[in-house]
Amino acid sequence: MRFPHNISRIEAFSDGVFAFAATLMVVNFNIDGSLHFEKSSGVGLLSFAISFFVLFVLWWVHYNFFRRNSYVDNWIITFNAVLLFVALYYVFPLKTLVQSSMGEGGISSPSELSNLFMLYGIGFLLIFFCYAMMYYRAFRKSKSTKNSIILYFYSRHFSIFVLVSAVSVLLAFFEVGMRIGFPGIFYTLLGPLCFWHSKWFNKKYPDIL
Repeated sequence: MRFPHNISRIEAFSDGVFAFAATLMVVNFNIDGSLHFEKSSGVGLLSFAISFFVLFVLWWVHYNFFRRNSYVDNWIITFNAVLLFVALYYVFPLKTLVQSSMGEGGISSPSELSNLFMLYGIGFLLIFFCYAMMYYRAFRKSKSTKNSIILYFYSRHFSIFVLVSAVSVLLAFFEVGMRIGFPGIFYTLLGPLCFWHSKWFNKKYPDIL
């Protein structure tokens, strides 16, 4: 006998994992107890703030998926589990990346920075691959024409994130432009690519988004 999936349980578990990731960030935020503000304290605060903001954005994207979609099956649960697993570790290489870009964190060679960019890029790729696949699965199962088009748009939208991060990982692997952080700068293409995709999609499906 098959029972329907309980979306509220999935959302509750997911919120718990995001909360646990935020707790880990706080635990790893070093405070020495003194009132003196030093450069290392400022870098640590900035890296913590950026990591927390990224974690919040990931939660917001997750929250919006369940606002737009009410269908859940084992595939969506699986992609959601992989997403949460990666998100638990995703903020830590990002924190180190911010610190190293400001002269902290002990990364002294292009090779070490390349490895960090690859770790960051693979985490980014996996997270948004899961989002894209969750939307695609929901699109395939949607019974509403308008809603299915919206789900299809977001599946394509997050596929752009996957493509850009894959190219960034390759740039980091071959150490292209490491002195200026080119694998990281490459992510700025997300803005124009997503904008052009949205404009094209609105022309093809007017009055949907």
